[in-house]
Amino acid sequence: MDYDDLADLYDRQYGSYRDDLHFYTRLAQDAGGRVLELGAGSGRVGVHLARRGLDVTGVEPSVRMLDRARARATDAGVDVRWIQGDMRTLDLTPERFDLIAAPFNALMHLYSPQDQLAALRRVRAHLAPGGTFAFDVYVPNFGTQGVLRHEGETFVDGGHRTDVFVMQRVDAVRQIVTTSYFVDTTDPEGRLSRQHRELTQRYFTRFELEWLLRSAGFGARFAGSFEGGPLDERSHVMVVTARPELAAP
Repeated sequence: MDYDDLADLYDRQYGSYRDDLHFYTRLAQDAGGRVLELGAGSGRVGVHLARRGLDVTGVEPSVRMLDRARARATDAGVDVRWIQGDMRTLDLTPERFDLIAAPFNALMHLYSPQDQLAALRRVRAHLAPGGTFAFDVYVPNFGTQGVLRHEGETFVDGGHRTDVFVMQRVDAVRQIVTTSYFVDTTDPEGRLSRQHRELTQRYFTRFELEWLLRSAGFGARFAGSFEGGPLDERSHVMVVTARPELAAP
């Protein structure tokens, strides 16, 4: 998934999202060492961690997202090492990291079991002894397919109003959801322009993730919130912490 075309919309939608920051900050501070963020995006999490004095390396395939991440770090006055790369083939050896994080659905851009295992094996290769791998993905709960809907995302800037409409298509066999974004902007004279963007994600079930992690040599603990609540039918997110030593012998 190439986020170059989605970078502007992504930052408008999620640039100020903060629900996960305390979770990853606590893990990073407890680890007390180096942090590797996979799918670093426009630097929302990485810069937040760096502002708290942590040593952060962020890996992101999208050039435009990395440009935004660098600008965010500069604005915050922090130093983050940014790397354009793919989590499936990442090789920073002999470097090891005390916390490897893949926040905000980053693993949902691994579309096949081969890609998923390749990425997890790269995680294990870069994890320091006693280190932690943490990530979150959303719990699948989709609206009616093929219906264009407005979910309350309206942005006003300099007399321009932008409304974001979404429509989803779900391939239940492949566990792929494609979200189409229709971004409508009205200028002060009432002229309307539309941009179309698409986001493709591969969603997971709880036990699928557990077996996937086990196949890569990890044991895992699952929560249904960033505060550590149980994963149940009310949960909107799966929050996972994984370590090799948690795997069954």
